Parts: sequence; C-alpha cells; structure tokens
Amino acid sequence: MSQLGFLEAEFAAVFEAGEKAERYALSDPGTSAIHARRALESGVKWVFTNDRELPQPYENQLNAYLNEPAFKAIKGGKVFTVAKKIQRAGNKAVHEAQPLTKYDAVGVISALFQFCHWLAFTYGRIDKPDPALKFDPHKLMTVDVTEKASLAERQELEERLNREVEEAESARQQLLEANHTIAELEAQRAELMTAVFAAKKVAEETPDEIHDWSEAETRVFKIDLLLAEAGWLLTDDRDREYPVEGMPNNSGEGFVDYVLWGDDGLPLALIEAKRATVSPESGQQQAKLYADCLEKMHGQRPVIFYSNGFEHWLWDDTQYPPRSVQGFFTKDELALLIQRRTSKVSLNSIKVNKQIVERFYQHRAIAAISEHFEINKQRKSLLVMATGAGKTRTVIALTDLLMRANWAKRILFLCDRTALVNQAINAFKTHLPDSSPINLVTEGNQDGRVYVSTYQTMVRKIDEYRPDGTRRFGAGHFDLIVIDEAHRSVYRKYRGIFEYFDSLLVGLTATPKDEVDKNTYDLFELETGVPTDAYSLDEAIKDGYLLPPRGVSVPVKFVREGIKYDELSEAEKGNWDLLDWGEDEDGGRNNPPDRVEAAEINKWLFNEDTVDKALKHLMTEGIKVAGGDRLGKTIIFAKSQDHARYIYERFIANYPHLDNGNFARIITYETKYAQSLIDDFYIKDKSPHIAISVDMLDTGIDVPECVNLVFFKLVRSKTKFWQMIGRGTRLCPDLFGPDDHKAAFNVFDFCQNLEYFNQPLIPADMPGMPPLSEQIFKTRLELIEQCDTLGILSEERDMVAATLREMIASMNEHNFLVRPHLQLVEKFREQDAWKNVSIEDFANLASSVAALPDQLNSEHEESKRFDLLVLKAQLNLLQNEPLGRKQQRIIQIASLLEAHQVIPVVAEQLEIILELKSEEWWTDINYSMLEEVRKKLRLLVPLIEKEQKKQIFTDFEDLIGESSIVEITGADGTQASTEFAQFRKKAEHFLKENLAEPAIDKVRSGQLLLPEDIEDLQRILVAAGIGDAESFEVASHRAGSFGLFIRSLIGLEKAAAKEVFNDFLDDKNYSRNQIEFINLIINYLTEHGTLEPGRIYESPFSDVAPEGPESLFVSEELENIFESIENITASASGSI
Repeated sequence: MSQLGFLEAEFAAVFEAGEKAERYALSDPGTSAIHARRALESGVKWVFTNDRELPQPYENQLNAYLNEPAFKAIKGGKVFTVAKKIQRAGNKAVHEAQPLTKYDAVGVISALFQFCHWLAFTYGRIDKPDPALKFDPHKLMTVDVTEKASLAERQELEERLNREVEEAESARQQLLEANHTIAELEAQRAELMTAVFAAKKVAEETPDEIHDWSEAETRVFKIDLLLAEAGWLLTDDRDREYPVEGMPNNSGEGFVDYVLWGDDGLPLALIEAKRATVSPESGQQQAKLYADCLEKMHGQRPVIFYSNGFEHWLWDDTQYPPRSVQGFFTKDELALLIQRRTSKVSLNSIKVNKQIVERFYQHRAIAAISEHFEINKQRKSLLVMATGAGKTRTVIALTDLLMRANWAKRILFLCDRTALVNQAINAFKTHLPDSSPINLVTEGNQDGRVYVSTYQTMVRKIDEYRPDGTRRFGAGHFDLIVIDEAHRSVYRKYRGIFEYFDSLLVGLTATPKDEVDKNTYDLFELETGVPTDAYSLDEAIKDGYLLPPRGVSVPVKFVREGIKYDELSEAEKGNWDLLDWGEDEDGGRNNPPDRVEAAEINKWLFNEDTVDKALKHLMTEGIKVAGGDRLGKTIIFAKSQDHARYIYERFIANYPHLDNGNFARIITYETKYAQSLIDDFYIKDKSPHIAISVDMLDTGIDVPECVNLVFFKLVRSKTKFWQMIGRGTRLCPDLFGPDDHKAAFNVFDFCQNLEYFNQPLIPADMPGMPPLSEQIFKTRLELIEQCDTLGILSEERDMVAATLREMIASMNEHNFLVRPHLQLVEKFREQDAWKNVSIEDFANLASSVAALPDQLNSEHEESKRFDLLVLKAQLNLLQNEPLGRKQQRIIQIASLLEAHQVIPVVAEQLEIILELKSEEWWTDINYSMLEEVRKKLRLLVPLIEKEQKKQIFTDFEDLIGESSIVEITGADGTQASTEFAQFRKKAEHFLKENLAEPAIDKVRSGQLLLPEDIEDLQRILVAAGIGDAESFEVASHRAGSFGLFIRSLIGLEKAAAKEVFNDFLDDKNYSRNQIEFINLIINYLTEHGTLEPGRIYESPFSDVAPEGPESLFVSEELENIFESIENITASASGSI
C-alpha cells in the first residue's frame, strides 16, 4: 500500500507518478527517480497554477518554478531543499550512465514524501493528512524487475512520460472547452483558487514543529541499507531485536538490535544502533554485554558493531581495540575474522621467503612491520627505503608472509601511474606467481587475491555495485593495502581510500625520512621523523646494494645566464632584431628585448647551438656500452613537451645515422603507446637508448642499465631530485661484459641543480595548494564569519550561506568520501543551521566539508578562479585591508574582456567593464559593487583567450664551459657522513649550554664576526673535544662560512632581529598583515639564525602573502627587507 495515499483524492496526477516512484525504489532506482521528478513537477505546477500568492516565473520549466524566490522561501527553504534533491536525482537518472543506488532512491522517496505531505496538508480541501505522519522506508514495496533500465531506456521513458503529460493536458483542455463556456471555466477556476486560499490559511494555523522534517526514520534505515550493500537482507525474525539472557538488569533480559548469523547458525556479529543525535560510543558497553550473552548462549563470540547511522565502530575485542569503519562486513568477511582468531599464526614463527628477498635490511623491514602489527597492535606502518633498494620486492615478501600466516587473504597495491601498475604486476608475477595479480586498470571486472590499481581507478571502483545491489569492494574487502610512494599529494587527494577500507596499511616511500611531511606521518599515526623502518640511499651505497652518482656540472652560458643582446656578435644582433617578438595590444610589432632571462630558455626561446652542444657533451662524455661503441641507456629530463620535441629534432639532425630515428625517443604523458616505448627501453640492446622525458620517467621506472642522467631542467623539490637520481642507482651485473659490472652512473647537470642541492637546505613542510572549489568554499565561510563578527551585511551574508547550502545539499550521501561526514552534511543542508554558525561549526565545515565533491553542474576553471579572486577582495574589504594586487588583476581582466567586445555577451557588459578601468569606480568601493562585478563577469572570463608566448627559434653561438665533478652529498636528507652528523649534534648541544661565552654571544646577538672570533669559536669547540680542522672545513663549506654554521645551530637573539626590522613594526604606518609578515621573518631568524631571501616566497610566509611579498610592500620597502636579511647573514660571515 502506498504511503502517498493521502494524495489520491485531490492530487491524482501527483499520486500516480509518486506511487510508481515508490514501487520502483528498491528494484530500479533510476526509473524510480524519473517518476519522482515527474510527481514533483506535477505538484509544483499545480501549486503555481492555483496559489494566487505565488508569482508566475519567467518560463514554464521546473527549474524556473523551483528557483522562484517566493517558492524558495516556503517553510524556511525546507520545501525547496527536498524539491531540489528530487530534481537532481531525476536529472542524474536521465543524463548519467552511472546508476542510482537503492540508498539514493530511498532518500529521494523520503524527500518526495515530505514534498507531497506539504502539498496535501497545505492545499488539501477535503481531508488533510495527519501533520505528524512520517515516512517509513521499511514499507517500501518491491516489484520484480529482471534488469534495471539502462541509460537509453531511462531517456526513452522520460520522453514517453513527457509526451503522455502533454497529450493528457491537451485532451483535458479540449474536454473542458467542449463542455463549458469560457465564463464557466473562469468561474470554476476562481472558485478553486478561493478554496485553495482558504485551505492554505487553515494549514498555516498548525504549528510547523508538529511535522517532522528531519527524516529520522530514513536515518535509521541507513543501517539497513549499509547492511544490504554487504549482502545482509535481514529477512529472518531473529535478525532484529534478538532476545538474549544474562544482562545485568532486573529482568536479566535484553534485545539486540541486529544479529548477523553464519551459515552454521552461530552469531558472526551484532550491531547496537543508537539514535542519530547520540554518539555511537555510548552503546559500546551495552554491545559488549550483548556479545557476552550471545557467546554464552551459542558458544561463539560475535564481532561487535555500534552505530548511530552516521558513525560506525567495529570492535573485535579478542584482537584489537575499537576502530571507526565506514560500513559493515559481508558474511564471508566476518566468518574469516572469527576463523582467524584461532587459525592465524604468529608472524615471528614464519620464515621470510629468501627467494623473494635476501638482503638484511629487507628482512629487518619485514620484521619491524610484523612487530608493529602483531606486538604493538598497530594497523598502519610506513617504510622508507631508497629508490632501487627493493621496496616492491620487500612488500611482496611481506604479502607472502601475511598470506601464509593467515593474516591476509586479499591485498590491494596502489600506484599513481599506469606504468607503475604494470611494473608492480610483473613483479608479483615474477616473485609471487601464485598470487595471480589482477590489473584493475585493464582487467576491471576480474576477481583475485592481489589487486594492483591506480588511485584514480580505485576511487571509481569503490562506488561500483554488483547486479544484486551489493558493493563489489566493501569496507572489509581487503586485509592489506600497500601505498606505493606515500607522499603529500597522495595523502591530500586519496586519503579517503585508506579511510574507507578497514585493512592493515603499509606505505612505501623513497623520500628521505626527514623530508617526509608531517601529514604523511599523521596518516600512518606515527611520530614525525620516525617511520616503522628506514634504509637510506647513503646506507645502500655504503653497503654495496646501490651505486653512487657521479655528478658532472656542465656550465652552458645561455641556460644559466640567459641571452644578452649586448653580448651577441654584430651578425647575431642583426638576426635578433629581425626575429618576430610578437605583437602588442594594438597589433603593432613588439620591439626586441635587451635580454631573454635564463628561465625563458627552452620555455619559448629555443636556441639550436645550446641543444647541439648539450647533446654533443652527452654523446662524447657519456658512459658507453657495447665495447664503447654505443651510448648507454640515458634519460634526458626535459623542461616541457616543446623542449623534449626540440631536443629530439636536434638529435635527429645531428645523428641521423643512429637507428633511423629510434636511438632517441620522446617518452611523456602525451606520447601515444608510451608503455611500449618504456618496455623497449628496458631491453638492454634495443632502441630507444635515450629516453627524452617530461615528468613521466622522473619516478618509479626501474632500468638497471641506465648509466647517464641528464638534467636539462631546473628542479627545486629535494624529494623529486633524489627520486630522479634514483633512476640510475640500481646495480647491473655484466653491463660492460662478463664480470665487468656497472659501478657508477653519470649525472650531467646543465642547470646547477647539483650545486643547489649540495648547499644546506632548511626542510619546508609546504602544503599543496587545495583545489579551487575547496578554496572558494573556505573563502565563503570566512566571509560569513566576518559578517557575523562585524554584525553587517545580513542580506549578503545570507546569500553566501545559501550558496554553500546548495553545494552541500547536492552532495551524494552514498559517495564514500561524503559518508564519513554525513552528520555534518545533513545538518547544513538545512537553512536554519546557517542562522547561527558557531566557531566550532566553521572549523568543522572548513576541515571536513569544504573538500567534499558536490553534484552541481561543473563550471569553467577560469570562472572559478575569478570567483576566488573577487571573494578574496571582498574579504579584504571586510577586514579593512588594501586590495593590492587583487584590484590590479581585476582591472587587467576587464582590459582583456574589453578587447573581446565584438562578442555579444561581452558587449552587453561593456559599461561595467569600462568602469572597472577607471580610478573613480574604485573610490569608496564596497562589497555589493564587487559582488555585482563577480556575477556579471564570471561567465565571460573563460572567453578571454589564453596568451601564448610566441615560440622563437634561434641559432646564436652558445658557450659551454669546462665541466666539473660535483660530489653529490646528503642523499638521505641528512649530512653525508655519520661522523659529521654527530659533530653537528654535539656542537649544537655544547653551544646552547654555553651561550654566555663572548664569542658565542657575539654570533647570537648579530654582531660582526672578525677572524679572531672564528678562531675563538673553533678553539672553544676543540677544547671541549668537539670537532677538528676537517669537520670545521666541511661545516664552513656547507653553510657558506663557519660563522653561519654556528648561527644555524644557536639562532639569533629575538631582540637583535627585532632591532633590524624595528621600522616595520610601527602599526601606525604598516597594516596588520605587513607586521605579521615581518614578525614571521623575525621568528624564523630567531630559530634558524639565517634566512635565504627566496624562502620568503614559501610557507609560512606565503600563508600571509600568497601572491608574494610584493602584494604587501612597495619595491623600496622590499629592497630594505632583502638588504636587512643580507646584512644579518653577512654579520655571521664577517663580510659586511
């Protein structure tokens, strides 16, 4: 029986469509959503036709009706919210191939019930439904459907329903006109509208709180749906409210909310369900007591779950403490958990397979992880191991160990690229063939024990369902997940995967342990800097398992210094003047520049002689194989796709005789069939022998035969630099002939990367830039918070809140990323929640909801960038701060749009575009003016053509200097030698204990150091038994001077740093952000003693000035800041 029966008497068309939506909800959710939207549309049009208080929208479309302000305001937005939910689901069913789930459909029917109840209660003239009537999801009917409708079938259904509605309406009109005069029809309509108005007034007398809009019953049903996803149908009476005996209460009895039974009739698990408003932990003890009772009654202790419909906890109290999970386990998964209580054996008692790993540090790593899992009862571990040291083989051996010990049945190995998936698959097939690994990227429908996948593929697979409605990969599907190269970007983008699956977790990274960022350690619940086990590149080289790099710095003038017109020959100057340097805004020819900076070389200016000389150096000086007749396997790291293409063209031009163009090949993400080229590159005697790469071969590719690396681009990420170096570190026996092994490899550097990374670098834990949508969400939150703080702009504030509410309302409750935050999402779908947002709410929304995916129509990236720009400017206004570069950028965009005024939509907004360019418009600028600009221009910004710098090809004579050998040190992220590290540690401790010594005090107070001061410092250390002439020389070389080394250990007195920047701390002349920026410099100098000028463009300084210090200070002020920093450095160097 339909729960919408109250509609039938007066709203027959709505009832007919709604009843079909109910019937199909559990069997064909897509079809159900289409009928639900049809019911909604029928009801909404009836309301606008018959309620004289609602104005007619601009067009006869559902979207126009729903967005009519008068409709959106009904019941404080509650009617609009449920209506939009139905509309979105219907649109998705018609336009997207991804099917809706039962979970989605139940939510849609619940929303439809709320809409229909409001419709019948407000406008019913004969018999209004009980205001306290609630929707019960358990009463949904099921019809037999052999197969769910496909996208094409759903689209055909939509078209058919549209035709039927039009035909029925036409027939109705014809019948009315045939049987009634116009006057009679108008009288009937007036009578109906009067009756509707009266019915509405009666309904308004009933207090709103009588009707429950909270969908509480639907929340309870969520537990049932999650169980259904895991294959639990709950058809037996004993599945719910199961009576138990032995409870510590007066009757000694209790009723377990859910019991999940095994095929042998024994309880596998119980679920204690709490109300949504109650923390699930409140049911922990009650659930434990139920488990005690069930164990006594049946002889088997069940796994314990407790849940409030939003949060779910699993507690197998014979094995682990309670832990949060994102769903319930299947029957087989629960049976395996219980079986493992007796069948799994100690990992200590199983021998590691030495045919997979034979090296001591691999065995040590496996032992450390095993101890972490078994003895420490931890479920997450992080293994730091140098590139080439055998991370993959180590984790394959761990997989084998866990399988043989019955700790793991199914394993998921995650990589960030398809090439690495293929590499891992081959490794498993070689070293653990019985595991039958499945490549989820290419064999997406296969099942097995070991799955290897990219992160992106797994995100899609998590939301994949079988035909029977169960999830293919539930929360308990995997026993072990391995994250290959667990670094910051993986943490940020894909953390949801690791939190979704309830498994043991092992992270692998080649990033030195001191370079691994804090967020990664947090993910694995480890102390920062203390992984489960670590084996560095320096250790591997020392132990003979990896090979050392031979750094060769090759000074190529144009690459390092740029091209200066004055230094060209007369003939070259003539060619320079004739080059096409592009056009100005008026279409005129640009004048030739005086110079082209080094950063632009190989970006848009490509010089033939530069590339030719670099290739000649490689071909001449590179390590040869095949008896010295052929260049060994080589990777050239190029700057861009265009640069790679130009290198290839110049190679072909200079060496056309080498394998007919196959000797060197471009291997990038843009290369079609790149994997086949990579496969060929692996083969010792097969072309290509030179791989010209842009990013693709920087990490993860293992080619032992690689003996030459060419850095033809600037690298500033220490992590990436060492990963690139790792392409050459692998051993390769007999490379040059029998018993003539690879002993080292060349690193040819044209861009001074070697020199850069050999200097002391302060590790910077710089967070990646969040996605645009997340930044926009957070900025809007800040606007609301600022409006609340100031108590202004209430109307504008509510509009911002409405925008965020619409985003949250569109979020898919079923998405595995949204589900953990569902309680917060559901709360802020309601308009009332935005009336008073607490500080805690702001924090939770920013940290938990801002990054979640919504289902609103995707917008152009440039429109979103413009939104963010204007929103940030509005925030500056509310904070009484100057707009600075934001104003300049908005004016620049206006100028670019003006150039496109021939486009009609741009011409319509030409008036405001021109106003933006005038100084008068920016005088007394306010929030609303900027909001008008944002709304009017945001969709026009994508029309601006991206300016592409015209590529210029030249052939000026370049100069290549004498190459020099550069010792590459500090491969493990610390000082190269253990002895030096110990010296540094002892020196720091001693100096900080003796700060009163005159020479030490002089360093710390920022005074100029004289040669005799340096002698005193070294004498003091020697007298204390710390260091010698050699360690002092190394320290001086690494820090730039011995005084700077000492300063880096003890820092700078805060008073001394403040004195240098005292002029900038005057709050009468400088803004809060400017002073905060200077204070960051002072704090940094106090802690570290010195500051490289370039660091002020990075975090934490970029947190205050994301667009650089130029956005805060004028050029003269900035010069003073840089000069002050240099003077502080110079004082310790003795060079002022």
